[in-house]
Amino acid sequence: MSPRRSYDQYCSAARALDVVGDRWTLLIVRELLAGPRRYTDLHADLPGVSTDVLAGRLKDMERDGLATRRRLPPPGAAYVYELTSRGRGLLPVLQALGTWGESELGERRPTDAVRAHWFALPLLRGLEGEGLVEVRLEEGQFHLYVGAEDGPVYGDGLAPREPDARLSLDTDTCTAVARGELGLLDAVRAKRVEVGGEGTLAKALREA
Repeated sequence: MSPRRSYDQYCSAARALDVVGDRWTLLIVRELLAGPRRYTDLHADLPGVSTDVLAGRLKDMERDGLATRRRLPPPGAAYVYELTSRGRGLLPVLQALGTWGESELGERRPTDAVRAHWFALPLLRGLEGEGLVEVRLEEGQFHLYVGAEDGPVYGDGLAPREPDARLSLDTDTCTAVARGELGLLDAVRAKRVEVGGEGTLAKALREA
């Protein structure tokens, strides 16, 4: 565990950066917003991070009260990391940062990695209400917990139960939403997003 560095400034922004300003920390938070994750899964979904840096950041996050480590009961018996309530409090920070960074996306570069669930937070910004939404992209599938106050914000793969809505969209549409060029509701109205399901969220989207 590395000693915490400080800007030594009596400013809440500086103090916040003392905790989350190191490279990779906020991206680890992004991954843990999906719920408990094993170290190997985190490493796989954070291409470019070394094992030493990832291990060090996770220890720092435990020390600073952002994440905890626990052992799953048998038959899993693996260790997982998950966010504390303090760590989950970074969701609006990541959402604001994502909105600010929309104009930085530009065209995808040949060296850019992508995971389907990296589109979860941009899509979540365009949804209101509460419920479970399943999303199908060309890159893969994930689900969103809209309006969730506790627990995961999103998850990989198909929804664990019957979702309130199903969204199917192509890469170009999802990319346009992520860049801030197209609102999710506008994409639905333009029929660039197929909405399925009979839940309240699905009906609200179709009627928007």
